[in-house]
Amino acid sequence: MGHSDKKSHYTTAARRMDRILNCIVVVITVMMIIPFLWIILMSFKTDSEILTTPFSLPEQFSLDNYKRALDILPLGSMYLNTMIIAFFSEAICLAATFMSSYGLTRLKYRSSKLQNGLYLYIISGLMIPTYILLFPIYRINVILKLTGTYTALILPLAASSISFNTLMFVGFLKSFPSELEEAAVIDGCGLIRLCWSVVMPLMKPIMATVVIFNVLYVWNEYPLSVTLIQDPAMRTISMVVSMFRGAYSIDYSGLVAGTIIILIPQLIFYGIFQKYIVGGQTAGAVKG
Repeated sequence: MGHSDKKSHYTTAARRMDRILNCIVVVITVMMIIPFLWIILMSFKTDSEILTTPFSLPEQFSLDNYKRALDILPLGSMYLNTMIIAFFSEAICLAATFMSSYGLTRLKYRSSKLQNGLYLYIISGLMIPTYILLFPIYRINVILKLTGTYTALILPLAASSISFNTLMFVGFLKSFPSELEEAAVIDGCGLIRLCWSVVMPLMKPIMATVVIFNVLYVWNEYPLSVTLIQDPAMRTISMVVSMFRGAYSIDYSGLVAGTIIILIPQLIFYGIFQKYIVGGQTAGAVKG
């Protein structure tokens, strides 16, 4: 087989592999879109239709479910509560994560094992499911008398994001050399000014990424919210599920319509800031 024959053979194989990968991507995309379209169709059905013919088209496309959901949901207070909790939990998490990540990547340790051990200890929180921590967190809030306050939810949400943020920040800080910081120190820049004026501006892409991820996390977080929030006036947007559940029945049509209502702003938010998510992830992927 000549050189040209080998080249054409490899080109044909590459094209065949591209087609296979494209087919796989299309199948996965369809599998992800179908449930979303199914939920949209269900939002136009009555409860009896949802229970008897869940996979068929609605007999009549009506907005009654959406009108009822808007009447039941106090969207103004739910959005406000969610934004307050997201803002303060993210502020606490960013401050703690920045200090720990900078210390792990820039400070000198006597032993690299200690440094790696601290890093693994922090990111090991990613392996702990939220459900395991519900009872301990609830008991701590009761002991500290934090129940019925925003703090009861702000602190656990801030702590639960530290592991992921540290993973992102450490990868980003390792991706660029420290010569710029060393030059700033030679010019007489102190540690606080160094972090505030030199390091933080460089970390804006990854900070934007983790902020977006964490806002979406707070938006979707349900177990902690339903466990720690007892006051109806403090309900977050993720607690829409509990608003349509009675003692003996569930308003399925209203629940699905309410889910679509709170999902639309989230999709818009993600679509607007998608470029920052991709940019921040790729910026920290140069060096691990």
